[in-house]
Amino acid sequence: MKKFAALLMAAMMVAALAACGGTEASSGSEGASQAAEGETIKIGCLAPLTGEVSVYGIATSNGIQMGVDEINAAGGIGGKQIELITLDEKGDPTEAVNAYNNLVDQGVVAIIGDVTSKPCIAVAELAAADNMPMLTATGTAAEITTIGDNIFRTCFMDPFQGQIMANFAADNLGASKVAVMYDTGSDYSQGLADSFQTQAEAKGMTVTAFEGYATADTDFTAILNKIIATEPDAIFVPDYYGDVSLVLNQARTAGYTGAMLGGDGWDGVLGVLPEDRMEVANNGYFSNHYSAADEAAAEFLSKYKELYGMDGNSFSALGYDSAYIMADAIERAGSTDAQAIIDALAATDIQCVTGHITFDENGDPIKDVAVTQFVDGEAVLAAKVTA
Repeated sequence: MKKFAALLMAAMMVAALAACGGTEASSGSEGASQAAEGETIKIGCLAPLTGEVSVYGIATSNGIQMGVDEINAAGGIGGKQIELITLDEKGDPTEAVNAYNNLVDQGVVAIIGDVTSKPCIAVAELAAADNMPMLTATGTAAEITTIGDNIFRTCFMDPFQGQIMANFAADNLGASKVAVMYDTGSDYSQGLADSFQTQAEAKGMTVTAFEGYATADTDFTAILNKIIATEPDAIFVPDYYGDVSLVLNQARTAGYTGAMLGGDGWDGVLGVLPEDRMEVANNGYFSNHYSAADEAAAEFLSKYKELYGMDGNSFSALGYDSAYIMADAIERAGSTDAQAIIDALAATDIQCVTGHITFDENGDPIKDVAVTQFVDGEAVLAAKVTA
């Protein structure tokens, strides 16, 4: 049995946790330990641990650390322990560039990060120039993986999610009229909004409204009333769960009972809605990287909460998977040489919490999408969409 597949089974049986399983892994004595110099294999991690988007950075870095700890407990990579060096870039591109340079100075052989798209793009430009193996768990902007052949991502990219949800609205919900409201200051929100609109029109639906709001807005009543007046069958709100919880609450208060749609940023909405307002999420659907109903995901989420005392989400699961993907690539490369790791990443074929993952020619993942639905305070699988 190959090493990371064996680690998957061990984690499932011993820790009641689903880990990722690699393919064609080198043996411990013949793999990365032959070529790795020093006592550890240094991998860098960039994440916003403080600042406005720290909730996402903490979830992602926790998942990465959780994966690394499991891998180390199982013997590491080729018998060597991973030394994970995590730096806080505060969600700022300049801070991210400085942190990247710091990690390079410390001798990391690969980078897992960044978390949000703008810092990720800034780091990717440097990593491409250095030919540094880079895997972002959660950077969804389409541009990221076009910067260099050394750049990969574990998550879906923004246009893909927008297209999937437009198809779901038309094919699964039977919608003929849809509306969009998005954060004009967020590349993530804009990217999903644009791709949803394009695909919705391609599917023959009418986009009755396309409305933007400022990042700092908390009162969406005026926009919602304007949108509701156009009588859409569904409203697409590609934002993160904090703002989404406000939009859902205000939309239902305004009397809208139609479907509310979103992307992976919705994962976590139920954790911030008041207990007596869970019903506002009913008839809400979003694209996600996993279904909590899947055994592997359920076990991951259980273990994550046990370790960190908080609920896991798609960010933490993607971070966890990224640790295994990178470790698997270094193991199969049999070396810490940058190009060898990059070539191994390109050949990834691995089963993870967020699904079975291979990469296309651009370094983007090929995997299924789990469209999740909220029903009376529970997140349930509405449909699996094959990539």
